[in-house]
Amino acid sequence: MIEQYVWDLQEVDETQVALVGGKGAHLGGLSRIEGISVPAGFCVTTDAFRRIMAEAPSIEDRLDQLARSHPDDREAIRALSARIRRDIEETAIPGDLAAAITRALARLGEQAAWAVRSSATAEDLPTASFAGQQDTYLNVVGPAAVLRHVSRCWASLFTERAVIYRRRNGIDHRAVHMAVVVQRMVVPHASGILFTADPVTGNRKVATVDAGFGLGEALVSGLVNPDVHTVRDGQVVTRAIAAKRRAVQALPAGGTQEVAIDAWRQQQPALTDEQVVRLVQLGRRIEAHFGRPQDIEWCLDDEGFRIVQSRPITTLFPVPEADDEENHVYVSVGHQQMMTDPMKPLGLSMWQLTAMAPMHAAGGRLFVDATRRLASPASRAALLDIMGKGDPLVRDALETVLDRDDFVPSLPDAGPGGPPFGAAAAPIETDPAIVTELIERSEVSVAALERDIRAKTGPALFDFLLEAFEEHKRALGDPLNMQVIMAGMEATWWLNDKLREWLGEKNAADTLTLSAPDNITSEMGLALLDVADVIRPLPEVVAFLQGVQGVQGVQGVHDIEDHAFLDELPKLAGGTEARDAIETYLDRYGMRCVGEIDITRPRWRERPATLVPVILDNVRNFEPGAARRRFEEGRRKARQKEQDVLSRLRALPDGDRKADETQRMIDRVRTFIGYREYPKYGIVSRYFVYKRALLGEAERLVRAGVLAEKEDIHYLTFQELHEVVRTHQVDGRLIRQRKDAFRSYQALTPPRVLTSDGEALTGAYRRDDVPAGALAGVPVSAGTVEGRARVVLDIGDADLEAGDILVTAFTDPSWSPLFVAVAGLVTEVGGVMTHGAVIAREYGLPAVVGVAGATRLIRDGQRIRVHGTDGFVEILS
Repeated sequence: MIEQYVWDLQEVDETQVALVGGKGAHLGGLSRIEGISVPAGFCVTTDAFRRIMAEAPSIEDRLDQLARSHPDDREAIRALSARIRRDIEETAIPGDLAAAITRALARLGEQAAWAVRSSATAEDLPTASFAGQQDTYLNVVGPAAVLRHVSRCWASLFTERAVIYRRRNGIDHRAVHMAVVVQRMVVPHASGILFTADPVTGNRKVATVDAGFGLGEALVSGLVNPDVHTVRDGQVVTRAIAAKRRAVQALPAGGTQEVAIDAWRQQQPALTDEQVVRLVQLGRRIEAHFGRPQDIEWCLDDEGFRIVQSRPITTLFPVPEADDEENHVYVSVGHQQMMTDPMKPLGLSMWQLTAMAPMHAAGGRLFVDATRRLASPASRAALLDIMGKGDPLVRDALETVLDRDDFVPSLPDAGPGGPPFGAAAAPIETDPAIVTELIERSEVSVAALERDIRAKTGPALFDFLLEAFEEHKRALGDPLNMQVIMAGMEATWWLNDKLREWLGEKNAADTLTLSAPDNITSEMGLALLDVADVIRPLPEVVAFLQGVQGVQGVQGVHDIEDHAFLDELPKLAGGTEARDAIETYLDRYGMRCVGEIDITRPRWRERPATLVPVILDNVRNFEPGAARRRFEEGRRKARQKEQDVLSRLRALPDGDRKADETQRMIDRVRTFIGYREYPKYGIVSRYFVYKRALLGEAERLVRAGVLAEKEDIHYLTFQELHEVVRTHQVDGRLIRQRKDAFRSYQALTPPRVLTSDGEALTGAYRRDDVPAGALAGVPVSAGTVEGRARVVLDIGDADLEAGDILVTAFTDPSWSPLFVAVAGLVTEVGGVMTHGAVIAREYGLPAVVGVAGATRLIRDGQRIRVHGTDGFVEILS
């Protein structure tokens, strides 16, 4: 039927994106909300667009060329997209389609002026707004002009900016279709944008209104600065009235023009406070309808406020769900665990089930609710102290919230806050046998888990795992475990504090802890040097591994058969020896990987080719025996530092006592600090056992036709997967939604602290000792080093030379093999006792962590100087 090409706005709603595009669907939904005025209009559907695409010459060939073009080849993309637009605009609109559009215009008043607006199917989505990617034409007069501009809207699906945006977001050009919205033109006194949540802070209880005179194009194009109003609890709390010297107005014959604003009117507000509050009330009604904060375009004419667009605000970090209306303060788990990337649902739920504290998921990340700890004065002080030692930015963010007296309630010390956070563990003797015992306990527990899980399948496996999770938490919560960790940390803090007080030395413990025993993570980095020693004298193996690395660089690690290269090695001279060395390493450390707290991340044992670039760097950058020499050198420096410190102390008043106390603390820190890394090793060892069992279930589900691919289980929670295994039924739509959501979470930056109002706080350094132009951070490993910055975001892309300084977002234990090859470390996330800091000290690398925006502000190849003692980074070139 002819009429299938045109639908009135009031006939569609937000469920019909595939038919009328994102803008049309949202406008249809808006037109159904009581009290919301939307200019009358209609949609030319995506069926019409598909018909035009089918009739346009050469479109299919040009789309094939566009798909084959390199994402960075802007010139080719520009030329191809221009040809596609020209083909579409030159394709005549079929008579029946043109008649349908003309009849719709006649119904609404043929001689009116119109806004002709693009509405793509990938537009105004919860995960990507696509704002400004396609075109809108205002004040179009007459049916012939409307038809011409409908063609232009179709063509604008292939503007250069829209094509590049889709490529960057992984969206197939053929999967997106264009509808067109045609609406009666509103000639407004004022227009602008309403955000129902503060787009900067994320606060959901604060709305902001930008307003100017005339059409909204003046604001969108940057022609004028808008008036900006902030509204909270039904009141305007701040306002900034701009000098609005220009406006865009509609012309009687069609089109628009810039006009000057009379001088007396330039400083007048475009809206009164009462109008601002009324507009926000309308916005809250729209937000409630769509179920999430909105970015709303509005205009004001003689009939009142008209809403001309509403889309989700896609940049806001989601707020954890709570079962009450109370205020909550959440602290990021990822910033403590050095993994701020999003986690998939299975990874989130597994960490929640095995963590020692309740955790709340939002935006693919985990948070701990710190509200009750902050509410009690005693636990508040302890929490701020421990957080400040770990990450000063977290402490500052928490203090920012506490400065707002009314947000966190005050509870008596005996209230439900529980025992003070970070309360001192009971003292223990300085006895290396305690560490040996804890490591043995962990090894026995993991061996028992591996033995007992082998016979478990189906629903019985999940029952077994729930019991295993309790054992997991029992082992982690062993009081002796925490006593050892705290003993090492407290001895570190004591040494740094006292030796600064007595000798004026900063971070003296950094040298005193070099090559401390029992550090599983530093051993892991050194062990890969031993692997390189085996491979270095084998030229055929080295050449073969260089070929493997080349394939990785072209295709990505996930696209090659990771175990194939291990199977090929024995065919080469010395290859069996090389394979055995790598296999031995994997037997010990193969459960590790980048982002290892997420069980869904591929482990080194699953993708051993991940290690090839690091092995080759070690082959190139080191001489045989480097691991032993580095460890012995660290131990020598630590002994030398110990003797130096003690002799200087004995020369002070009351020096013998100070030296004796310091000796006891040095013994204590060297006994216990290495164990700081072991509990994480135990956790990921258990995680790999869990993962292999769950993947076995996934393979059975794929064979039974329940799942399309085994990795689909990553998008189900543990509980949901249990149900799928029990029933052999799965909601495929849920998995697709979870995949889309995960992609959207990757674009979000998690805050260190998040409130239940949605306010995202990153904290700030309150320092006056950082030189102008330098980047401030946390000093975690003493010393100063100058060198070439290597900005590395993926361990598989590392290409390091001796003397390079590693700059990255965060480092967990899996990055430690890179530490042996660099001279310094800079990260965006971390604190004094996070893994990267501990290993940097172990290897004697000057390191500064918590440097906001380091990977953006420091360019790969620049020369930088890292001040690991004072906590800042200078960019030299």
